[in-house]
Amino acid sequence: MSIIIKPVITEKMTAQGDKFNRYGFVVDKSANKVQIKTAIEKLYSVTVDSVNTQNYVGKVKTRNTTQGVAIGRVNKHKRAVVTLKKGEAIDFYASI
Repeated sequence: MSIIIKPVITEKMTAQGDKFNRYGFVVDKSANKVQIKTAIEKLYSVTVDSVNTQNYVGKVKTRNTTQGVAIGRVNKHKRAVVTLKKGEAIDFYASI
């Protein structure tokens, strides 16, 4: 099972990558900061300075249907914001 599920590519994370050298990833819920750090260093061949994690609780969503009100929940996930050493970068678009 892989620790890194996918990178977070949004306008906000792209701006942080350019300005602060930070990159976001959706990671496995049971992964800790040390495991995330070693996985990023091995996968992208960079040196990680720090790792911050965030647990997201899925929002409850409702919608009106012909059978009544349908209530559901968005899946939970965990994100990691990784800060790299100065002078290093990750290019997500190089493999496209």
